[in-house]
Amino acid sequence: MSQALKDLGETIAAALPNDLLSAEVNRVGELTVTVRAASIVKVLTFLRDDTGCLFKQLMDVCGVDWPAREARFDVVYHLLSLKHNQRIRVKVAVDEDTPVPSVTGVFSAAGWFEREVWDMYGVMFADHPDLRRILTDYGFEGHPLRKDFPLTGYVEIRYDDEAKRCVYEPVKLTQDYRSFDFLSPWEGPGPLPGDEKA
Repeated sequence: MSQALKDLGETIAAALPNDLLSAEVNRVGELTVTVRAASIVKVLTFLRDDTGCLFKQLMDVCGVDWPAREARFDVVYHLLSLKHNQRIRVKVAVDEDTPVPSVTGVFSAAGWFEREVWDMYGVMFADHPDLRRILTDYGFEGHPLRKDFPLTGYVEIRYDDEAKRCVYEPVKLTQDYRSFDFLSPWEGPGPLPGDEKA
């Protein structure tokens, strides 16, 4: 199977030499193709329509955050070809300010997936028909799957019985005022009872 995927990667690279950055089969036996962000619509259209590919189903679009990189985010597309019984992963690297072209014209299922990537990571998609939050509240600030997003968030929501509605309040961390010594009971200041046997 991995030889067939290597051949497929070479076929795609030969057909789209100016759009592909790399095509490799990893040790698990999955083909990953890295493309230029501006070429994503062209590449996915080729993968969908070419008779050697026929990746007709978009299974997922997700994001990956690499805060130390200049192109901080990867947008990853997972495609399935039922005809050839193959899967392919297509990756695009992008920074915080550059929008990725929307692929909703190629795969209509991409609409909700791209909304989720925008909501969770803040990656913009150019020409998306309805780019708005999908998992967080409309007034939510920030993008919770970024690695620099605080684990506690910025606000907390609770239901107020007196006001008969949900209210937002800044996060209050009472542990900020506690002092922790960070000593485990096994590595305390002195030997514990029973240590003399060791």
